[in-house]
Amino acid sequence: MLTDLNIKNLAVIEKLHVSFGRGFTVLSGETGAGKSIIIDAMGLLLGQRMRNDLVRSGEDSASVEAVFSLTDQPIISQMLVDMGFDIEDELLIKRTLSRQGKNRVYINGSLATLGQLQQLVAPMLAIFGQHDQQQLQRVENHLQLLDGFGECSDLLSEYQQHYRQHLQLEQQLQKMQQADRERSDRLDLLNFQIHEISVAQLQLGEDTELAAERLKLQHAERLYSKCQNGYEKLYANSGAVCEQLGAVSQQLDGLQEVDPQLEGPISAIKDALFSLEDAAAQLRHSAEGVVFDEQRQSEVEQRLIVIGELQRKYHPEVEGVLAYQQQLEQELESLHHSAATIESLQGQIELQRQTLLAVGDTLSTQRCDAAARLKKAMELELHGLAMANACFEVQFTRLEKPALLGLERAEFYFSANPGQQTRPLAVTASGGELSRIMLALRKAAPRVDALATMIFDEVDAGIGGVAASAVGERLCSVAAGHQVLCITHLPQVAAYGDSQFRVEKNVVEGQTSTQLVALDYEERVLELARMLGGAQMSSQTVAHARDLLRRCQRPSLFSEEL
Repeated sequence: MLTDLNIKNLAVIEKLHVSFGRGFTVLSGETGAGKSIIIDAMGLLLGQRMRNDLVRSGEDSASVEAVFSLTDQPIISQMLVDMGFDIEDELLIKRTLSRQGKNRVYINGSLATLGQLQQLVAPMLAIFGQHDQQQLQRVENHLQLLDGFGECSDLLSEYQQHYRQHLQLEQQLQKMQQADRERSDRLDLLNFQIHEISVAQLQLGEDTELAAERLKLQHAERLYSKCQNGYEKLYANSGAVCEQLGAVSQQLDGLQEVDPQLEGPISAIKDALFSLEDAAAQLRHSAEGVVFDEQRQSEVEQRLIVIGELQRKYHPEVEGVLAYQQQLEQELESLHHSAATIESLQGQIELQRQTLLAVGDTLSTQRCDAAARLKKAMELELHGLAMANACFEVQFTRLEKPALLGLERAEFYFSANPGQQTRPLAVTASGGELSRIMLALRKAAPRVDALATMIFDEVDAGIGGVAASAVGERLCSVAAGHQVLCITHLPQVAAYGDSQFRVEKNVVEGQTSTQLVALDYEERVLELARMLGGAQMSSQTVAHARDLLRRCQRPSLFSEEL
């Protein structure tokens, strides 16, 4: 619920802070005192567009700040987490506006977007006034309100689960049917690609081995010449390195016994001799293994060209080409069986459709029962709100095919006068009628949604006497489960409030300023007397106001005065 409101430099409001409690709070005051500015401020909290002319004269910027308690608001808390904002026990909303048109939104101290503000506040706060009845004027909301009244949420959830499953199967079928229409071309392509890869008979690592072989074939003459020459100089020729090194080794052999320091050099010479003899043998082996085969070189070149073409088309690695071949073969197998798969899927869709329609029909029946009960409850409430001849009903339109919200569309119909046929509520009811219809709906169906705070702006416009008392009584009743704020000019409504504020406009040094003053019991009596008698306030008017307040108050409030 809304706990605190701060307004600064907004129109005629220089600085205003007010704390709100639970229950029914009344705002009253003279015409033109600035009550509409408070409604404008509330609208800004809901994400309505800010106008530059709302900035107070002589000031550069304006701001509206509000604190909401998040007790019993787990959905809002989760939304804050999902949006990345800090989560606390309270939600702090702030909007700022400058004359230059730079608007800012802050949520729990962090910059936010207007869309995020609207998502967070709309489920908690709503304004119901002669120009703020979008909830009733938007036909798409009517089915949701009816479901809330008829407690259809569990059955609707079951229906939507079947609907999503049915939709998923249909989308799968559409993809398969589209694929089937392209089946012939796809089969030709798959067969060609599989054949092209299969015919090549690729082997893992083949490209690497062939590249190494090609390099040897390309350099065969140089490879043979250098290896043979190295072998001869190291070992085969007269006076070769190994021969000379062997002679040196023989000359030094045994001298380590004479001079122990020669042991290291003699050992190194012998190791070098062994290593060079081994290297010479490897050179001879390499020279003997050199192949001079132009035909083989051509075969290797052609094979590498084939492999390279496949790698260019399908995958840079031979392993990837072979894996792609397996995918193609699996798809080919699936296409060969697509007709049977489509037939099986069509059967599943039909079974799911029958289940969906069965649950949808049950939901429709429950909605029809709820519509009959809502009609009775709404007309009873409207008759008590000076609309004795009002007719209210819910009309259903069967949809051509199942939709997410059910098998039908629902719309509220209304007639205010006897003998007139009911017509769509959104285009028939006046602003004042819409306000009272919303109040009646909130009284008849207090749990249609999760709204915590409701603001009624002059819902009593155009009525008085018994009807005004009925409005106050119903507002009080709605406030038993919600926080209700109401701007009113009627004492019969104001007397039902759990608390009351007076909106005052003062002029100081040529500057107009609006304030919100919390009234104690005696101040409420005087305010009600003003509302009853206007400028001519007498002792009888005050006595009447005191009696009205005593009669309308709940027993638990102002017990010391009662």
